[in-house]
Amino acid sequence: MTNSPVKQAPHLAPSTTTVTDHQLRSPKSSRGLRKLQSAHQLSANYAASNTPSLISQQRQQQQRNTSSTHSILAPQIPPPPTLPSHHRTRSNSDAVVPNAFSGAIAAKKVAASKKNPTNQNPREELEGLVRQGPQGDVPSELSRLRHLVLCEGLYADSDGMSQIRIYIWLILLNAPAISTDSYLELIRRGASPAYSKIRNDTFRTLATNPLFKRRVSEASLIRLLNAVAWKLHDAKLEKLAEPTMVNAANERGSPELQHASPIVKHAQGPPTTTATDGSEAGGTEPGIYVQGMNVLCAPFLYAARSEAEAFVAFHGFITKECPGYVRGAMDGVHRGLALVDKCLAIVDPKLSSYLQSKHMKAELYAFASVLTLCACTPPLPEVLQLWDFLFAYGPHLNILCICAQLVIMRETLLTSSSPTKLLRSFPPLQAKLIIEITVSNLRKIPAEIYEELVHHAE
Repeated sequence: MTNSPVKQAPHLAPSTTTVTDHQLRSPKSSRGLRKLQSAHQLSANYAASNTPSLISQQRQQQQRNTSSTHSILAPQIPPPPTLPSHHRTRSNSDAVVPNAFSGAIAAKKVAASKKNPTNQNPREELEGLVRQGPQGDVPSELSRLRHLVLCEGLYADSDGMSQIRIYIWLILLNAPAISTDSYLELIRRGASPAYSKIRNDTFRTLATNPLFKRRVSEASLIRLLNAVAWKLHDAKLEKLAEPTMVNAANERGSPELQHASPIVKHAQGPPTTTATDGSEAGGTEPGIYVQGMNVLCAPFLYAARSEAEAFVAFHGFITKECPGYVRGAMDGVHRGLALVDKCLAIVDPKLSSYLQSKHMKAELYAFASVLTLCACTPPLPEVLQLWDFLFAYGPHLNILCICAQLVIMRETLLTSSSPTKLLRSFPPLQAKLIIEITVSNLRKIPAEIYEELVHHAE
């Protein structure tokens, strides 16, 4: 060993002790000799020679090796060179590879910034539109609102409750504001001509839905439907009181147009309760109540924060968007059922042919879904989400939403020998999937059929 204490101490005299081969071969004698030599070296000569110990020498040697390595390598590290310009297409090795997770986030941010130039949170943007109103051109702001509803959706809890949903609906339906006193005046008028029919329906409105029963009382539903009935009743009387041009004969016997008063038009007397009751009115006469309006009204009461808000939204919806659904003969509903068969034959000919072979027309299984805009199919939070889409782009798209539900059930229906049992009640709504299928199938609908869809509920 080069670092042996014996070799590094030349002043030690050679040992005069004779060591036999047996002692050299003995591990015990060898260890003893080393102990004596180390003790002599460390005690007697350390102070005189000022020579560092073996451990200290090893540490110093390591430090010198480390420092010499750093002193040699440090000057060899050149400064970062300036990257030369490439005269070829850059390869992947020339580019800096970012972290995959951060790259995905950056891509999402870029996509979001393209959709939202202000880089504002979609939820905050929707709330800003409700609180502050449009900041620019109204048609473009409405288009932006519809896009946010379709792509981002409205924030809601597990029960489907959203603080801004009813206000978004009021904006999309273009429903005017109404004072609470105006609604209370309709309530104070008491029972409307359709009150008895309303009471026959309200107790079974979404009777098996605990969310609706917990939030909306039957009394609230009765008040709202009765107020709407009074509103429709008054509008019907005003329309009957308007003078119209009728054919009459002058003193010479030649026909001429004259204004006819309500007495001339209704010579048999004033309209009775039965005539104004929508469930018994004629096909072309506007009604004041038809069976199914209670279910159609339910989501408005559930989403609204007051009965007055629900009243304005519901009344505006049935008078502007689907008046044909609440006429006595429900002609708008029957046109919608015929369109379900037409559209299904376009988007899925095989399924349509199979249902037709089983004599399963839409009027047998889709009447409630057309009349109530799928509100008859649970769960209620999914209904609200589907209505967000329908109010944004038109309730007429409900016909294609019904076709989308049939497409979702396609495999089950085609393998069933009796699809009638399956179609007695539709499976639970899946709003996002239904909307995706509807938007996809919309491209397949011819222009003339789409025109029928737009106007079928008028």
